[in-house]
Amino acid sequence: MAMLPEDIIDRLIQMERRINALSTAVNTRPPVTEISNGSLTLKRQSDPENPATAVVVAQFTTSGPGGTKPVLRVVDAYGHEVLSDDILTGGLARPWLPMLPPQDLASVNWPATTATAWTTVAQSQNPVWQPKMRLRMLTRVSSGASGQIRVMAGGAQFGPTVAAGAVFDHTAAVTADMQADFGKDLTVEVQGIVTSASGTVYAKPVLMHGRQT
Repeated sequence: MAMLPEDIIDRLIQMERRINALSTAVNTRPPVTEISNGSLTLKRQSDPENPATAVVVAQFTTSGPGGTKPVLRVVDAYGHEVLSDDILTGGLARPWLPMLPPQDLASVNWPATTATAWTTVAQSQNPVWQPKMRLRMLTRVSSGASGQIRVMAGGAQFGPTVAAGAVFDHTAAVTADMQADFGKDLTVEVQGIVTSASGTVYAKPVLMHGRQT
């Protein structure tokens, strides 16, 4: 049998070693979990045979306009931008989250009651976007009187009953079935009761927002 030149045999041996090393790396290397100076775009293609039907549903870019800032975009099935960051100053660009306007802390203008039975003095309706809610509220009572304040969420008591004059600050779940209640209106009521012979109890919500699980 004809002898092959030694340099060719050496090359074949080196190639075999490289193939073995590559095969080992493919089978043992963990999946890629980082993207450096790149981007990831997720698309939904309704017709597998037609690439033109693909629409962007999420985009994560490590370099935004000018190549200096990252970009985060999440788009719904209709092309609406439902989540994005603010590339100029940071934070959220969308969605726009409601903020509580400054409250008048003069007690005469607070929601109040003189009733000796539980009475709703303030009420709001909010869609359920998150499973938990935090509510902070200041309470007061007229001089020489006593009373209590409680909160109802969806018809069930939310948090403890506090003595008028104390701060109510509670975080808890507002739904036991997030999948069924997502987007439904949640009625939040502030109720007060006078427990002395006479007097007035007051309550003023100063913070309310949704929370994650």
